[in-house]
Amino acid sequence: MNKEKKGSLEVICGSMFSGKTEELIRRLRRAQYARKSIVSFKHSLDDRREIEYLSSHDGNKLSSIATDNPEVIRQSVTPHTDIVGIDEIQFFSAEIVDLINTFVNEGKRVIVAGFDLDFRGVPMGCMPTLMALADNVTKLKAICMRCGKEARFTQRLTDHKPAKFDDPLILIGAEECYEARCRDCFEIDRQTNYTALARKYEQQLET
Repeated sequence: MNKEKKGSLEVICGSMFSGKTEELIRRLRRAQYARKSIVSFKHSLDDRREIEYLSSHDGNKLSSIATDNPEVIRQSVTPHTDIVGIDEIQFFSAEIVDLINTFVNEGKRVIVAGFDLDFRGVPMGCMPTLMALADNVTKLKAICMRCGKEARFTQRLTDHKPAKFDDPLILIGAEECYEARCRDCFEIDRQTNYTALARKYEQQLET
């Protein structure tokens, strides 16, 4: 009895300015050269550049569908689609995880890109779950804009000063309000209580 082959999930993550979108575009373009059928998506919340394209900071771009609705993604992916690319995955609702898992079980190669940590240094949205489920995780690093070392944190700035822990979680922007920083240069006024997060998860397991 022949079983249908499953697909795969690749996660590209990192801080601002680490090249996440550029790497996603590179992989999708290689697939196009191999004559694979691809479809790409981006979250419509990020409208800094042309909304109908995946666009990297260095100017690379690829046609894309902008949406905040996983159902739009579901309807846009056909049985003939080989590869699904999704940028800014951290902004999507939790339902995106099951949808991605469905695509993988249907034999599709899924490539997603997004932040692993928010501006507070806290694991962001659906990304921790996707990283755990992924067949391959690529963690990219930027260059610290303060000291020049490798950077994996995204520093938000308000009036040129580090943002506060309780500031709004989402603020769309680029160089005017964000910097890539290393662990030594990253600043936040309150550290995350990771023990409390772990205990919250334990309580969910017990219910």
